[in-house]
Amino acid sequence: MALFSYHRHSSQPFFTFFLFLLLKGVSGATFTFVNKCDHTVWPGILGKPDIGSTGFELSKGSTKSFQAPTGWSGRFWGRTDCKFDDQGKGTCATADCGSGEINCNGGGASPPATLAEFTLGTGSMDYYDVSLVDGYNLPMMVEASGGTGSCGATGCGADLNKRCPSELRVEGGDACRSACDAFKKPEYCCDGEFGNPNTCKPSVYSEMFKSACPKSYSYAYDDATSTFTCSDADYTITFCPSSPR
Repeated sequence: MALFSYHRHSSQPFFTFFLFLLLKGVSGATFTFVNKCDHTVWPGILGKPDIGSTGFELSKGSTKSFQAPTGWSGRFWGRTDCKFDDQGKGTCATADCGSGEINCNGGGASPPATLAEFTLGTGSMDYYDVSLVDGYNLPMMVEASGGTGSCGATGCGADLNKRCPSELRVEGGDACRSACDAFKKPEYCCDGEFGNPNTCKPSVYSEMFKSACPKSYSYAYDDATSTFTCSDADYTITFCPSSPR
């Protein structure tokens, strides 16, 4: 009991508060996934350290939560139109991670994919964003709760598949490619001589994404209006936030 003195009647509330702070510092954050789409989504997880899953099934109207430690860094996305057999083997039509399984096992999302990216602080701020740099396949929003700081909601609630230009639309219209993925040109990919914020500027395609989803990353150097910070928060990642339950 060297950390605090014992006082009758008052020690229990203080101990409870102290224990809450201690556990909060150890646990980092709770990520809760919510599926408001009218179809099943298979979220993928890529990050370190391991939080107990790298992919799972999330039926419409359902939720699932994971605990992540401080210092966790990684990304989440939603896979769609997946076909898995009784052994969990299969593939997905959009944002497939190439594992051939429900778990992604260290595989990232195949573009196009809407990405939620996080770095949890260790005695510092958490950083998070929703990125359309690798294209778009699902509406997604991120909301922070219980934290301190700006802790703003971010994401892309619009259905960009409906307004995707034909040159970016994937076959079937279930996803919208980035200009980098579609055209493979340095000025769209922000590489080569365009590999810095002074030479790589928004394109007509990234500006289309930004207009529809002003808080999301629309191209590689879209930092100023797209990165959010918070401390000691939990986070809810909602797919199809504007859809009815």
